[in-house]
Amino acid sequence: MRSLIIALALLIAGSSSAFAQHEPPNGMSELQAYAVFLDAWRGDDYDMAVNFGAWMIEAKPETIEGHNSFNLIRQFDRMISVYKGLADNESDPSAKTEYLNKSLEVFDEAFETFSEEEMDLFEWKMKLGRFYHDNFSGLNVGTSEIAEKYEEAYLEDPKRFTDASNGYFADFLLGHFASQRDRDKAFAMIDEIESYATPSLQNKISEVRESLFSGPEERIEFYESQLADASGDEREQLLMDLVDLYENTNQAKKAAETAMDLYEMNASFVNTRKVAFIYLNDGHYEEAVRFLEESLEKAENAEDRKVITLELADTHQQLKQFREARRYARKAIDIDSNFGEAYMRVAAIYAASISQCTGGQALDRDDRTVYWLVVDYLNKAKEADPSLASNANNRANSYRSAMPTSEDKFFRGWETGDSFQINEDVGECYAWIDETTTVK
Repeated sequence: MRSLIIALALLIAGSSSAFAQHEPPNGMSELQAYAVFLDAWRGDDYDMAVNFGAWMIEAKPETIEGHNSFNLIRQFDRMISVYKGLADNESDPSAKTEYLNKSLEVFDEAFETFSEEEMDLFEWKMKLGRFYHDNFSGLNVGTSEIAEKYEEAYLEDPKRFTDASNGYFADFLLGHFASQRDRDKAFAMIDEIESYATPSLQNKISEVRESLFSGPEERIEFYESQLADASGDEREQLLMDLVDLYENTNQAKKAAETAMDLYEMNASFVNTRKVAFIYLNDGHYEEAVRFLEESLEKAENAEDRKVITLELADTHQQLKQFREARRYARKAIDIDSNFGEAYMRVAAIYAASISQCTGGQALDRDDRTVYWLVVDYLNKAKEADPSLASNANNRANSYRSAMPTSEDKFFRGWETGDSFQINEDVGECYAWIDETTTVK
């Protein structure tokens, strides 16, 4: 029966325009007309399919008796491909464009016909954007028209748009905003998608940020202009960016003030660390200690804790608070016994204490013995972390000339390998050290 229907249709089918009739062509029943359309569409016989599809687009039957799985919106989708197929088969550019425009008419009709509950608006807007993109030459459209359609899909569902094709479409749209120097749209999109962008899209985001400004000064000016109307996460991100920019442009005072604004807004671990770094870089060590200690309390993993603890050791050393400096260095070693940098820090603390105790005067025999202990810690550092061997060896070699000489050892009766205590017996200034080394 179906073969007879198709044969009849072939005799009378033409290429009339879309949306032309409310009744099935040639007196057929709805089921017969749909059967012809479906077979023609499946066989890529677009000349046959177009008339019968045009009837469905115009009449919009919600159901077809005898065909329980009929779905009207699916027929709209198929008719788009019918007109696209006719365009592909055309050698005349103007005829090709006319058929492609017929596909666009079907898109328009679909958006007018179906409610949000009946159609996936994001899917259809993406489909329209891709249609423009794939057929830009035949439609005589440029990047702006394509981007406009993609933007409609993006606004419908930013997450799905960004995830589509591994970020390809988001890359395209963001790149268009950047090429048009549309900073507001570009940065609004970046703020929206950055948290879930793919690694390759993250690279695109970085490129766009760079391309939108001629230099850091222009970027600072723009970010500062955004602060007045920003709140919540947006304001926090702007402040974070400004802190980095002020640091990179040597605006230490502004960096410190902005870092404090950031901290007062959200005293998170990251923001507390940011303030600590500002004070450290400016050499304001007493203020840095406060924020480093607060950062240590907020650290959630051992790696952060050991790094901050070592920074506290270094900062207390800068303040010549050697006992406190060693306490933090030892805490870092307790966290990670293979933390070579912490052993290097103890060595540096003891070496600095010698200079403090001698007041810059010449070393006597007893002062020199402390270098034995310094070298012990340099050796421990390279044992814990072999990558530090070269650095540790160079430092040890530089200290060897300051160690007690053979004459010093003979005069005091010190035998190589003997145990030796660094405490008040060496000098009151070294009483706090209270560690054992060996004569070298």
